[in-house]
Amino acid sequence: MSFQIEWAALCGSALLLIVLAILIVRKAVRKDPEKRELRRRALVNRSGRLGDALVTGFTETLLHYTYAVNGVQYSASQEIAALRGRLPSDLDLLVGAARIKYLVKNPANSILLCEEWSGLRAPEPHSVAVAGG
Repeated sequence: MSFQIEWAALCGSALLLIVLAILIVRKAVRKDPEKRELRRRALVNRSGRLGDALVTGFTETLLHYTYAVNGVQYSASQEIAALRGRLPSDLDLLVGAARIKYLVKNPANSILLCEEWSGLRAPEPHSVAVAGG
């Protein structure tokens, strides 16, 4: 094979690799943040280990909580806008003890709730007096 053919094949291969790398990077950048977060919650729910947490506060879009794993204290927050329908209208009811799921290999990756699971305390239902009897 002549040097010119080898050189053209090498340049063509390099160009193809560069184009593929650009396409992969563009696809990764374009991913919807909401979809990424949905996949993260699903992964933690599916593979996570249960632990105890303390919900310390909230905003309209975040739940703040703390927990400990193997003696290491973590302070975290979870974005809740997409899960708002799973929460009570009075977020004050959520402050206090809760359960979390976290990834064993990365305990900082944790959730309080997702589409299929919730570690939040359910608000106590109001007792209803039965009339008559």
